[in-house]
Amino acid sequence: MMTATQTASAGKGREIDRAKITPMLLKMFELWNLTTEEKLAALGLSTDNRAALTRYKKGEAISASRDMLDRAGNLLAIHKDLRLLFPKNPELAYTWMKTKNRALHGNTPIETIAEMGFPGLLYVRSYLDRARGN
Repeated sequence: MMTATQTASAGKGREIDRAKITPMLLKMFELWNLTTEEKLAALGLSTDNRAALTRYKKGEAISASRDMLDRAGNLLAIHKDLRLLFPKNPELAYTWMKTKNRALHGNTPIETIAEMGFPGLLYVRSYLDRARGN
């Protein structure tokens, strides 16, 4: 499976791929029960930029910037890790992002991402990758 960055960089289908990634991210955010501010933080957007989420909900694709595509790829990888770690308990997989975690200094994973930005996103992903034995 290609990452969002690889998919989006595949050339000719760039716009189509971003258009497919966007609704996947929005659905994932809903499953995780994230607030608007948490969604924006996960995407690396200002919490004042609520209009971006509205545009995405109306079908606009996420930005083609490397930062946005890297974030999207890591967020989707986190979702995949959670589904693999908790295959028989989707509720746990979906609530994990908002559950306090000692390994994250008592923060929730989404708080870690919001506070640390992209390094926090990578930290959460690497934590899950290690939990899966990768």
